[in-house]
Amino acid sequence: MTKNDLKEQPKEVSKVESDAKSEPTGVAKLFVESKAEFGKIVWPTRQQLISESASVLLMIVAVATFVYLIDALFKVIALQVFQ
Repeated sequence: MTKNDLKEQPKEVSKVESDAKSEPTGVAKLFVESKAEFGKIVWPTRQQLISESASVLLMIVAVATFVYLIDALFKVIALQVFQ
């Protein structure tokens, strides 16, 4: 054995030891990481939730109205051109 081989042996032993003491894998790891991520969530207050939900609904109505008006305009134009 060379000096380099001797230096590498403890690394391999520590790797084997770390595998024996390894963290959960697969589904267990998913749940552990999910729990950690849920701990980082900052939940909105009731007032923020109501305000932001109203903003989203208002934008949905505005965009739907805009699309409807553009569609009606194209319908009128198409009827004028093709009749």
